[in-house]
Amino acid sequence: MTRLTRSPSVALLGEQAPPRVLHAPDARHNSWEDAVELSASFGLTLDPWQEAVLRAGLGERANGKWVSQQVGLCAPRQNGKSQLIVSRALAGVLLFGERKVVISAHQQDTARETFGKFMELIESNPSLEARLFGGSVRTGVMNAVNREHIKFANGAIIKFKARSGAGGRGFSSDCLFLDEAQILGPRAWASINSTMSAMENPQVWLLGTPPTPEDDGEIFERIREAGIAKKGASLTWIEWGAEPATKNLDWRSWGQDVVGGPEYEAALASANPAWHTRINLSVVKGEAATYSPNQFALERLGIWTGDDLARAIDLESWGKLKGDAPTEARISYGVKFSIDGSGVALAGARRPDEGPVFVEVIDSKSMAHGVTWLAEWLAERWRDTACITIDGKGGALALVAALRSRKVRASVILTPTSDQAIAAYAGLLDAVTNKTIAHSGQPGLEKSVASAGRRDIGGLGGWGLKPITQDGDVTPVEAVALALYGARTSKRRPGHKAVIDF
Repeated sequence: MTRLTRSPSVALLGEQAPPRVLHAPDARHNSWEDAVELSASFGLTLDPWQEAVLRAGLGERANGKWVSQQVGLCAPRQNGKSQLIVSRALAGVLLFGERKVVISAHQQDTARETFGKFMELIESNPSLEARLFGGSVRTGVMNAVNREHIKFANGAIIKFKARSGAGGRGFSSDCLFLDEAQILGPRAWASINSTMSAMENPQVWLLGTPPTPEDDGEIFERIREAGIAKKGASLTWIEWGAEPATKNLDWRSWGQDVVGGPEYEAALASANPAWHTRINLSVVKGEAATYSPNQFALERLGIWTGDDLARAIDLESWGKLKGDAPTEARISYGVKFSIDGSGVALAGARRPDEGPVFVEVIDSKSMAHGVTWLAEWLAERWRDTACITIDGKGGALALVAALRSRKVRASVILTPTSDQAIAAYAGLLDAVTNKTIAHSGQPGLEKSVASAGRRDIGGLGGWGLKPITQDGDVTPVEAVALALYGARTSKRRPGHKAVIDF
């Protein structure tokens, strides 16, 4: 369950909307322009959005290997994913030295549709046909159902396969396309991954639409969540979709031309990058008039089920909690290291004898600064502190060691268990709901709260926080939750009149 936001300042790709979310690791080199020029030489001219996807997915390391071993693309139907597959596959066998490319879909009929697009391109382009084995379709193409393949004069081959009932058989390849990736179960994914593990420089492309409730979309959703959270140095994730609120527009009446307005076409254009080139307006109006609202949101607006339900803290409720900081209070601190170890946030909580606990973010830094500054800052204040709660594998052990070396008493330091972390986040939500917390309205903390959604912890309904916007950073609000937990649970009473300097 995810809610994303698109910055209105992002420039359009010509008339085509930018992706709603884009995560691509940094690369030393990139061959996307070569792929685009090769396709154009055979008469396949790509849209700007398709070029942008190739640019995101074809980054290379200094040693020439792919930066992204997995490339995920989610966009509504009929926008041109098949043409993108054709372009990338051709570049693989004719430019990148990939000896075997496999294009798969859930059913053979869909794989055969992509095969048909290859054949249309070959049959309309003699220079491409000349690159086939034997220099012709007759010798280079197998057209039999379930055995379709295209062989090239350089020995490379493109095969077209169905996943249904195939297990992992035949999917070992230099480049693998998993079309209809929203229908890809864990067992099939594990089997396919095992067949790719022995390849020297593999790349897997997963292309699909948001899964319906009937689809086995666990793998596609898992990869999406990793992309949104910017996890993994070898994953690219690109997604087009409208904002969740737009699914509440009166789409059925719009489809019947009863209502209309610029917001309808704007929503469709944001979700469909080929809105101005490939999409048939009359067909979409028919979809709007006949689909259920949820079906239209999934298949045409690219909105994933539950996207609008994921924010952990209601922003309106949070905004009503602004207040003044107490001058006398017991002080606790919370430190949260990000999951990927790239950053750390420090927050404070002031608990007065009466009234709400006041929370505030003190600092947030890149881990390039290390933990020494943090250890020194906390070591100067621990005697007047009720609790210092520290969480996150990215640096918690190093910080605790640094504090202990500075003679900070162990009884002041808390490294929470999973159950305690769950209690901290649940306690933050409870404090917001019951108005037992206050804050000053810091912009950075506001942004962090707005970007925070829930992630499961354990299997019993416990949850923590995760970013649900492309540039979201949840460590500040996590640090606040930890500081609040320490303030509420610590029995240490260092005194009420300590100097408060945060």
